[in-house]
Amino acid sequence: MIHSDTDIFFMNMALDEARKAAEHGEVPVAALVVRNNEVIGKGSNSKHLDPTAHAEIIAIREATERLGTWNLRGSTLYVTLEPCPMCAGAIVLSRIKCLVYGAADPRAGACGTLYNIVQDSRLNHRCEVIKGVLAQESANLLWDYFKKRRQNSSAP
Repeated sequence: MIHSDTDIFFMNMALDEARKAAEHGEVPVAALVVRNNEVIGKGSNSKHLDPTAHAEIIAIREATERLGTWNLRGSTLYVTLEPCPMCAGAIVLSRIKCLVYGAADPRAGACGTLYNIVQDSRLNHRCEVIKGVLAQESANLLWDYFKKRRQNSSAP
């Protein structure tokens, strides 16, 4: 699948945020909320502080605070890893128009892999999903992070 230059641009920006998270010892996952080609919210995993502090939740919170409304209609969420069920629920509840993600998550993916919460016709909102934008780069970042963690935990 060929992805748009805009999607690649913002996913590269999300990957930069994910790299910063890894430098701080967090799992390298990051998210951006974009409206009218402007980043209105960004986040990276901070789960060492709070188990609900996923990148998507942080980015959505920042965007809603900036706009002064919970309704993010017309916005696109870029995230380096397919959202989990909690984050997929937040995407639906905040009325995000489009989700663009990098790597699929075979263990917790709730936007097409294990579940498809964001496109479930039983819910009152659905969003467009664009999968696999810079997927290999996103996956490699995660693999490298966990490989280093395993090596560090087995050091004498």
